[in-house]
Amino acid sequence: MEHLDHALSGLFDGAPLVVALGIALLLGLRHASDPDHLVAVTSLVAAEDGDTRQAARLGAWWGVGHACALIALGIPLIAFRARMPAWLESGAEKAIGAVILVLAARVILRWLRPPAHSHSPRTRRQALSIGLLHGLAGTGAIVVLLIAALPTQLESALALAVFAPMSMVSMTACSAGFAWVLTRPAVEPLYRTVLVPGLGVFGVMFGLWYAGVGI
Repeated sequence: MEHLDHALSGLFDGAPLVVALGIALLLGLRHASDPDHLVAVTSLVAAEDGDTRQAARLGAWWGVGHACALIALGIPLIAFRARMPAWLESGAEKAIGAVILVLAARVILRWLRPPAHSHSPRTRRQALSIGLLHGLAGTGAIVVLLIAALPTQLESALALAVFAPMSMVSMTACSAGFAWVLTRPAVEPLYRTVLVPGLGVFGVMFGLWYAGVGI
């Protein structure tokens, strides 16, 4: 996906502003397909038993957190033509790895011992927090692409203003779509017995790798 982002951002060179904003829109709409985003959302949705409406709500909160982080950090970086400190981005990535580990462990625990009641309010806060972390970890690379490809700070800021809400849309759609697929009659029996624990185990492995812990 990084290669796709670089290819799309390369189209910014010499492109009219309208075209550049269209490319930013496409980058935002595909942003939820990043591997760390996919693992986080699948773990989040699996922990909620694949309910489509609840998954869409979680995805929206996840997207809100992500968009807020992009805007809050992206605008100052664009204004000063700066890069986010490497230690901050690295720390955020390790934090995301730890969060994915927690989510994956929660998936496994819920599969082994289904809860008697829902914890949706707490989960919404978790989704918002995960979105904030993802925005923090990804902001540096995204803003550098925008700064490098667009000639002025205003154009970069406008591109970010398009990208951020579109990433929220893509995260909401990704969460809802994943839950919808898992609850189809042909898939649900396999989902309950095989996919949920499989997603949990894969999430643990991915979280360890993303956090930089050798496995």
